[in-house]
Amino acid sequence: MIVRWETDHDYVLVHIHQDMFGDWIFSRAWGQIGTQFGGLKHQLADSLEQAQMWLEDETTIQSSRGFRKVLEAADHTPEGQEAMRQLSLLDAL
Repeated sequence: MIVRWETDHDYVLVHIHQDMFGDWIFSRAWGQIGTQFGGLKHQLADSLEQAQMWLEDETTIQSSRGFRKVLEAADHTPEGQEAMRQLSLLDAL
């Protein structure tokens, strides 16, 4: 699952996925739209339920900061694939 929030200048993107060992990973990228300023953090969740709880927390936090949800997609959709491409570019920095 991929979720992205934006303001006029900033974004936050969360990706919940399993790695090749079956562990659940919660990846969070953030930054300024149109620049390379930002960061990327990966967290190992104990379960899918914990990762989903973190996503609910992130939704509350971003909403309180004035961010609006602009994307919620599965990994295999075209929108999800495009978001993953952007996330992999950040990983290379």
